[in-house]
Amino acid sequence: QVQLVESGGGLVQAGGSLRLSCAASGRIFSINTMGWYRQAPGKLRELVAIIASGSSTNYADSVKGRFTISRDNAKNTVFLQMNNLKPEDTAVYYCAIYTGGHDYWGQGTQVTVSS
Repeated sequence: QVQLVESGGGLVQAGGSLRLSCAASGRIFSINTMGWYRQAPGKLRELVAIIASGSSTNYADSVKGRFTISRDNAKNTVFLQMNNLKPEDTAVYYCAIYTGGHDYWGQGTQVTVSS
């Protein structure tokens, strides 16, 4: 089993920044992918950004140039630096890890961007 603990959400004005963190613990294989997803009210959960253990990354078009995903492999921690936030970024952000043939999810952290 793998546990994920997220932190860093909150309320910010448009144009502001937030940094999300997610620490994974448990049975984690060295080759894995970690990432962030989000779900706004009334919408489906969508990919925000993912990063492989080799540090290759992939971003949703809507966040390219504004968000940066990074990770600390030694601590099994993934970060999401979010700059120039927009009201449409408001959502619950979920951390996820794919390892050992399974995916695991965090409990989610609320990000609210006011206009």
